[in-house]
Amino acid sequence: MSRIGKLPIQIPSGVTITVDPDFVTVTGAKGTLKQFTMPGVTVTVADGVATVTRDNDEAVNRAKHGLMRALINNMVVGITKGFSKQLEINGVGYRVAAQGADLKFNLGFSHDVIYKMPQGVSATIEQNKITVSGIDKQQVGQVAAEIRALKKPEPYKGKGIKYADERILRKSGKSGKDK
Repeated sequence: MSRIGKLPIQIPSGVTITVDPDFVTVTGAKGTLKQFTMPGVTVTVADGVATVTRDNDEAVNRAKHGLMRALINNMVVGITKGFSKQLEINGVGYRVAAQGADLKFNLGFSHDVIYKMPQGVSATIEQNKITVSGIDKQQVGQVAAEIRALKKPEPYKGKGIKYADERILRKSGKSGKDK
């Protein structure tokens, strides 16, 4: 039995899970999320608990079992608490500013980089920190990765955009100075 898949999902008050033949819909105070149901996996809701079971023990269904449970659990957590990722901008002259719903970056290029925020994800800016937040875990992580990819941190001076908890391995540079 899958260690992740066999765990029941506790449904908090104010959250409803609707199971259709093709989709699982989670609705709560922050919004609605929808996930398609994978073949070979069954989702049942009873007494404030959602349970995911699989039809048989084939390797493909075992993998889908844990994945489906994790996806539904992430939807419940997203609807109740939400998800966020924090990024830091390091470098002389590197700046970010909100331009309506979009972000405007000065990253040392000859032009400003404008990142259009997708629907359902918001960003707040405090000095050199960007906090990306939303209810969909996958979408929040994707937006944070796309913002980081605009200017990845380089190993010599550490300039660029990095996650707040990321540690950049620094290189010493030219060794000719020591001699």
